[in-house]
Amino acid sequence: MKTIKLLFAIVFSISLTSCVVVNDDGPIVDDFVSLEEVLSGYDLWYVDFHRTTGTTEIPYLSKAFTVSFRNGVLYANNNIVDIGRTGNGLGVEVGAYRTFTGGVVETLHNLDGTYSFEVIQLSPNEIRLNDLQSNVSYFLIGYQRNNFDYDKLFYDNIEYFLQEFVAWERTDARNGTANPFDNEHFLQFTPENNTTFYSSQDPFGTNVDNINWDYVGSYTIDDIRDFNDLKFLTLYYDGGDTEEFELSVINDETIELYHINTQTTYVFSGRGFIQYLRGDSKTSKPAVRNSGRKRTKIKRKEIDRKILK
Repeated sequence: MKTIKLLFAIVFSISLTSCVVVNDDGPIVDDFVSLEEVLSGYDLWYVDFHRTTGTTEIPYLSKAFTVSFRNGVLYANNNIVDIGRTGNGLGVEVGAYRTFTGGVVETLHNLDGTYSFEVIQLSPNEIRLNDLQSNVSYFLIGYQRNNFDYDKLFYDNIEYFLQEFVAWERTDARNGTANPFDNEHFLQFTPENNTTFYSSQDPFGTNVDNINWDYVGSYTIDDIRDFNDLKFLTLYYDGGDTEEFELSVINDETIELYHINTQTTYVFSGRGFIQYLRGDSKTSKPAVRNSGRKRTKIKRKEIDRKILK
């Protein structure tokens, strides 16, 4: 049987209107593929934000974790929590789009306005959007809803996931030895930046709006070499104390913190979900925020797990 090779290189980088099939005998067959087919060929395009290049930004793409192109309608998931459920997985409707010959897509965002992009296909499920008006490029990875890489989403964007609840309440503690962190009942990671946390010793069950945040400090999250589903969290209290944990995500409202010094496993559950919508300031829902969170490219230190214990 002859080998069939699908080549995406030059023709996609120019116009993204066709693919070229080459067989071992040499003849070339053109098989028309429109830009609309490429964009709508995947349910979700994951915005791999940490690979973004350029000195400017497109506001709605910098907020979105995924975007979707469906019959002229533009969708986005601006939250990690509830992703896969909101809008049947596509997120919320944020605008419209239309495609043009020459590999150009124009998006009309409800609040951010109109942007035009040159679309470069890097692989069958990866594209780059080059903004035609400014110096910025976004990298998008295509998935169907049934094979979306949720682990990549959560762990690549763990800082933003932690910000999506008003508070994290401790709901379990297992094994280990007694230590001062046992008194910490609530944690909070604020959206104003990616380095500030608060903690509280208020009684379990306290309404999130009434929590008295007793302590404040900074935190860092490091990658652990050879582990894609584990992070290393360090809390630096302003009073001078430091607490170190292995951080793992159980689901979109539960995390585990393994305390390095005492080998205690703490389970925290999210309280007071904060929904980040498309930016419509007309909403009056107190649990909805439309500003105050700005994604930045996060560079983490990579450490070996063997030095942790």
